[in-house]
This record gives sequence, C-alpha cells and structure tokens, in this order.
Amino acid sequence: MDGIQDIEQLEDLLSAPSEGVIASLAKLDGDLLILGVGGKMGPSLARMAKRASDGAGTRRNIIGAARFSSPEVKTALQAQGIGTIRCDLLDQEQLNRLPDVPNVVYMAGMKFGATGNEALTWAMNAFLPGIVSQKFAQSRIAAFSTGNVYGVTPVSGGGSCEDAPLNPQGDYAMSCLGRERIFEHFCRARDIPMSLIRLNYACEMRYGVLADIARKVWTGQPVDVTMGYANVIWQGDANAWSLQSLAEASVPPCVLNVAGPEQIRVRDVAQEFGRLLDKPAVISGEEAPDALLSCSKRAQALFGPPRVGVEQLMAWCADWIRRGGSSLDKPTHFEVRDGKF
Repeated sequence: MDGIQDIEQLEDLLSAPSEGVIASLAKLDGDLLILGVGGKMGPSLARMAKRASDGAGTRRNIIGAARFSSPEVKTALQAQGIGTIRCDLLDQEQLNRLPDVPNVVYMAGMKFGATGNEALTWAMNAFLPGIVSQKFAQSRIAAFSTGNVYGVTPVSGGGSCEDAPLNPQGDYAMSCLGRERIFEHFCRARDIPMSLIRLNYACEMRYGVLADIARKVWTGQPVDVTMGYANVIWQGDANAWSLQSLAEASVPPCVLNVAGPEQIRVRDVAQEFGRLLDKPAVISGEEAPDALLSCSKRAQALFGPPRVGVEQLMAWCADWIRRGGSSLDKPTHFEVRDGKF
C-alpha cells in the first residue's frame, strides 16, 4: 500500500485484528472492559477487540470506560457497537459501579503534565491500580506500563529485556514502576492473572516518534539527536500484541515488552524523511551512548513479528504529511533524557 488516504482508512487499519488476536480472544470467555479507553490507543484497541471477537464468532460485549472529555470519541465507539460508560476512575464510587467482567484491559495513566502535577501523577499511576485490582479481583487483567521503567541503557546492548534491572528516572517513570508493583502485589495476593505491557513507542500517522521527526523535517525545525536511538511499533501491532497478552496473563504477572524489533537511529530517520519529503533535515546535538531501548524478542516469540515495519511506516507517514494529513498535536517528547514530562 503506497499511502493511507484518510482517517477512515487509517482507523480501519489500526483496528484490523491479526489471526493471532482472533485466536487469543477466542480462548477467553465473557465480556471485555477497557479502562481509560479515551486515550490515543484506546479507541482503535477497542475496535480491534470487537472485530476480533466477531471474527471468532464469540458473543462478547466490548465496553469502554473513561471520562470522555472528547464526546466525539464516545459517539464513534458507540457507532462501532462498543458500549461506553462515562467514569472518573479515581472516584471509587463510580469505579465500583462498573460492571464485573472476566476480562479487563487497563490503559489509564498520566504522562504529559506530570511535572508540576506529581501528586495526581502518582494517584493515577500508582494508587488507581490498587483500587482497580480490588474491584476486579475475579478478572483477568492486561495492564499497560512503559519501557521508561528501565531507564536508559547502552545503545550497544540491544535494549532492555524484561528481566533487566529497573532504573526509572523522574516522577512519571517512578510512578509507572509503582503501578507495576501494586498490580504485582494484588496479582500474587489475590491470584489475579495479569500481563504487564511495557510499551515503547506506538506510532501511527498522526502521533508517535516517526510523526514527530517527520513534522520537524517538514516544517524546518531542528531534530535533536541526543536521544539518538529508539524503538517504534505500528500502533495496530501494539494493539494486537496487547490484546493477545490477555491470553498469556498469569500469576505472577507475564511481563512483555511491546516494541519494534528495529533499533532506529534518529539521525538516519530524519535524513530519510528529508529525502521522502524533499526537505533538508536540520540536525542538532550529538548522540549519547545510551537511550531508552527495549528488546521485544519475548513478545515476538509468542505473537510473531510485527505486520508493519519501519520502512512502511515512514513511507506512510511522509505521504500523510505531504498531503496535509491531520495531527493529534501531542508530541511524544521522546528526546527527553531527564524523565521530566
């Protein structure tokens, strides 16, 4: 496919289930509730769960819970046959009114704006998992985390594996490690099957590391290469692996890095976007010897390689931007090295 023509086609691709997702969800009984469905990944993951369940011939309600600060997200989900519940998850009375379901995907959390809002960051990222675990103690839970819990690792090492030492930097990353520790406690104490999804970084045309770099090249802004390397994964593949992780949930938690297999060099990506967009790439800084990098061999062994590679993602992204495609206007700040978001 040379390019993605519009948002409708993009959303269709992002929510297209792999055969593995269909097979994994076919193994599970009962409804699926997605907490924090209103974020960047939640709507397409919910649609994928719906399409995969329908494809497997499984009668299952897919329900999304969030504050829905953007009403159009709620309307769009309902149009796809996905149930929606408006809920402030930090309000325990509202949380306790959510339906008891066998399968939960936990996507709630706070990253951007964490600096200056440290208390709320810890409440969202470390306190909320405790009350969610108590509410859904009879469920199977797939909980999103982040590769930031590892901290930076030498570029020559190939990225942090799931058993690598954890060295989070800053309140965001530390609170995310707190999230993992709280979930693990209740997993062990209450025998709740869980998977922990360390994501690093999901990309689509409107958002992600590649979109950030491409838009800087397109607008003539300098690309900082101090954080010189990164992992990226097509959001559709991140959705697929995350949903498949539900079938791998265990006690203690099954920890999986959800990241692309390629270790991209930011400088090379910027220069390639310069070629694709016919714009000069302006480079600033010099590469540090370490970066936030994850090794996804465990997930690939379970689920197979990503369906979309970096070259395809870059070609789609360049074409999207050249044709004036929309942006979510939410920079990833992948270049941040001090953990302050």
